Amino acid sequence: MDTNVLSQKPKVAASSHTGFIDCDIHATWNSLADLDEFLPQYWREHRETIGSRWRQGLAKTMNYPRMSKGGGVRQDAWPSNGSVPGADLPMMQKQLLDLFNVEYGIMVQPMELSSERNVEFGAALATAANEWQLARWCDPEPRLKGAVQINVEDEKAAIAEIERRAGDRRFVQVQFPQRGVEPIGRRRYWPIMEACAANGFPIAIHIGGIGGYPSTAGGWPSYYHEEHPAYVQAMQNTVISLVCEGVLSHIPNLKVNLLESGFGWLPSLCWRLDTAWKRLRAEVPLLRQKPSEYVRERIWLTTQPVDEPERPQDLLSTIEWIGEDRLMFSTDYPHWDQDDPRYAFKAALPEAWKRKIFHDNARTLYGLSQS
Repeated sequence: MDTNVLSQKPKVAASSHTGFIDCDIHATWNSLADLDEFLPQYWREHRETIGSRWRQGLAKTMNYPRMSKGGGVRQDAWPSNGSVPGADLPMMQKQLLDLFNVEYGIMVQPMELSSERNVEFGAALATAANEWQLARWCDPEPRLKGAVQINVEDEKAAIAEIERRAGDRRFVQVQFPQRGVEPIGRRRYWPIMEACAANGFPIAIHIGGIGGYPSTAGGWPSYYHEEHPAYVQAMQNTVISLVCEGVLSHIPNLKVNLLESGFGWLPSLCWRLDTAWKRLRAEVPLLRQKPSEYVRERIWLTTQPVDEPERPQDLLSTIEWIGEDRLMFSTDYPHWDQDDPRYAFKAALPEAWKRKIFHDNARTLYGLSQS
């Protein structure tokens, strides 16, 4: 690590990197009907006649501002063929993969599948979504890598799906919801996480999900302007749960990737966790080291949205505290607030840091080959 980083004169950094690895790309379906060809006949008919039963109806209507047609997407990302943004491969290639010569793109899918109350239907949808990823994205565009979809509320089916995809290098992680029925560190989810670790998959926890609860800790917000910055609340709860419930101690080879929550909030959370642990450690005997040490060793974060403090030096010191080897660049394409790799960091990053954040960290976590 460059010990002189914080003494450098700050300036707006325009990364010259192309060929980077993008660790948060939203590849989506137009509707669940897109999965029909990968569903058994029974579940196709179920979808058509009964449909889905989500855990929180309001969450499907309050996520994004009405002024943003299509739910928080770039308005120039609408394909001419009538698809929704993120559902058209040629448009993604034009606006992202080819424009920036992306080396690899790591996809995430809509956070709906673990919100399905009918767990049998949820499991069928997860399997179909995985086949859909391969047929529609990974096979026609080998730069794209998938995230194994599961319904975390169905342990047996989730483990079977993880084991089914093990060894298929088109998948690089297993996607978990941020808002589940219970906090993610609870023991009901441990067997699924054990299966991830045993099969070499990091778990990817993306903001969002529909667990049946309000989207903020204080209840349903009045404005999207409230909800958008409050996404980090749930991710903070995720980190607290993973650490304090003991899952990171219990599964020593489990790796965790936190997506689309930025990273500026992490240091102060770790400071508070460490302070509490000094006084309350008798209550959590599974924690055999400071909470911040578990975080530092086992958790990675994608960068978007990169914080923009008034003093660029503060961004550099935040990265230094977290560790430049734990951050992975992400655009969040095709969302309205996606980060442009040329201008995302409003501070001059050392070249060694850029190499890690834009390339090497993702390659290491996901086991990606040099293309």
